[in-house]
Amino acid sequence: QVKLVESGGGSVQAGGSLRLSCRASGRTLCKYAMNWYRQVPGKAREFVSRIDRDGTTTYADSVKGRFTISQDNTKNTMYLQMNTLKPEDTAMYYCETHIGPVSMLCSGLRYSEVWGQGTLVTVSS
Repeated sequence: QVKLVESGGGSVQAGGSLRLSCRASGRTLCKYAMNWYRQVPGKAREFVSRIDRDGTTTYADSVKGRFTISQDNTKNTMYLQMNTLKPEDTAMYYCETHIGPVSMLCSGLRYSEVWGQGTLVTVSS
């Protein structure tokens, strides 16, 4: 299996920056694309950004131009650099991936979803 652990959340004023990290452990070679989601209490979880195995990135319109997703495969860590933060960015941020038979090394592994425990980002006006 794979375990995901987020870090880097905190409190910042509007216009500030934070960098979130998501460290993966376990059968990391069996991961598919990795994603960042966020959730505000009482609302549905919202897609933020995605990085595919080939490095292709995707962003929600609400964060495009302000957030940058990246990964360091040598450290099994994904990052989300968040700049020009706004109060509406306040949320719990989660990293997510799927694991499964992505290659011969992972044959026989059941396709399943993995979530981290989340890290809280608070942006004050």
